[in-house]
Amino acid sequence: MTTTTTTLTGHSILAGREVPGAGGTTRAVDPATGEHLGPAYTLLDEAQLAEATAAAEEASASFGDLDPQAHAGFLERIAANIEAVAGELVERAGAETGLPAARLNGELARTTGQLRLFASVVRQGDHRGVRVEHALPDRTPLPRPDLRQRKVPLGPVAVFGASNFPFAFSTAGGDTASALAAGCPVVFKAHNAHPGTGELVGRAVTDAVAACGLHPGVFSLVYGPGASIGQALVRDPRITAVGFTGSRAGGTALMATAAARPVPIPVYAEMSSINPVVVLEGALRGDVEALARGYVASLTGSSGQLCTAPGLLFVPAGETGEAFLAAVERALADAAGQTMLTPGIAGSWREGVDALGAQEGVGVVARGAEGSTQHAPAPVVFESDVPTFRANPVLQEEIFGAASLVIRYRSPEELLGAVRRMEGQLTATLHLAEEDHPIAAALLPVLERKVGRILANGWPTGVDVGEAMVHGGPFPATSDARTTSVGTLAIERFLRPVAYQNLPGDLLPPPVQEANPWHLTRRVDGRLQPAEHTEGDRA
Repeated sequence: MTTTTTTLTGHSILAGREVPGAGGTTRAVDPATGEHLGPAYTLLDEAQLAEATAAAEEASASFGDLDPQAHAGFLERIAANIEAVAGELVERAGAETGLPAARLNGELARTTGQLRLFASVVRQGDHRGVRVEHALPDRTPLPRPDLRQRKVPLGPVAVFGASNFPFAFSTAGGDTASALAAGCPVVFKAHNAHPGTGELVGRAVTDAVAACGLHPGVFSLVYGPGASIGQALVRDPRITAVGFTGSRAGGTALMATAAARPVPIPVYAEMSSINPVVVLEGALRGDVEALARGYVASLTGSSGQLCTAPGLLFVPAGETGEAFLAAVERALADAAGQTMLTPGIAGSWREGVDALGAQEGVGVVARGAEGSTQHAPAPVVFESDVPTFRANPVLQEEIFGAASLVIRYRSPEELLGAVRRMEGQLTATLHLAEEDHPIAAALLPVLERKVGRILANGWPTGVDVGEAMVHGGPFPATSDARTTSVGTLAIERFLRPVAYQNLPGDLLPPPVQEANPWHLTRRVDGRLQPAEHTEGDRA
């Protein structure tokens, strides 16, 4: 059992208070050994959950109008608090997930980095979408009123932790960071597979709330039975939006609940994706061995438990395609299974692999070796052809883990037809040489309608956190193709526009006041006026 210098309580944190749950208990399991980890975590019932959402609603007004410097400082304090317990976090997360320390250290750095990135967004303030149109009393045939617009926070946001990213898509991960940056209090539903990791990060956020003098309802960490307490959280009338990363079944269930409320709310769910990779003829005239190694590395990293893993690969039929598959077989021979996140996820992977392998017209290219720990199945690559792919929807189902399907295509036209039949995805990748550009040009407009990110001569795993990233895509990859859950654009999910017409100047909120006291980027009478940069702003 892992030990840390911090004593874990096993309780939820409701607006700064440690609260034992009245709805039973759960324990984390070390997926490498099957050992149960302490402490037992108490689960909230619905009445206790309401304490968190009520506190979040009480915090909304003051937190939503926080000035940029204080707001950015709060996000930076969270990052510093997380870094102060980095060693404990990596140790506990490793025990709860089976992920190696190198992966977890990188993920932790990504988590604190995106908090600081959102702090810079808050300081510059262009996410507030401020527009000012001065009155034109002499305009004909009708005068124009004084109009001012800004974006305001939606209100309390429910965020659900992901199984596969105990830091970057968890307690203080991208959904939480972007919601807090938008000025929305967060009620975070911890993932029961890594509760100790969640508590340590939850304390870091709670301590930052207190240190910055904010209303304690700005953040709560709740533990509860996944289905019942999650549904109750989305039904709660004080919750105004939802951030979710997980299965299609889980995401669509939350979407249905949110849509059935008396006042429906948006659910920003990242769900399933098989991230097609298209290998064109010209790419196979290069180093085929390196191409195959890159494919296998992308497929097997983190045991394939990444939402951007390449679950589908198109390759030309014929000699060049055969050479590539032979290289894949050689590369996979050196790959062993890695510990999967939970026994349940490993079991679902095996069921998915068995189901795909049983389909008519599907064969096995190669298998790796079983891993040395429990729940570390051998990675596998299957193969089929375009007619089978188009006829059988099972071939488009995500298998969460290191399993992929290669589809052989006989012509560019057959390839285009197959791509048109795909479901919505997070990513699509093209491996090509200059001679392939005409085919790629025909593929691009089709792919733009199917995915949120298009890559060339790379691999989809590894998502940069920055200004231009899109981590989203058409359903069923996500519930809303207009958004992203990674990058600074993610903040837009939790804001809405409000216009002020002819309000007296002393009643206007700071972002739209004439003097621009917060020094925000604004559009005034149709012209962009950049922010007045100060130390700490984005250059």
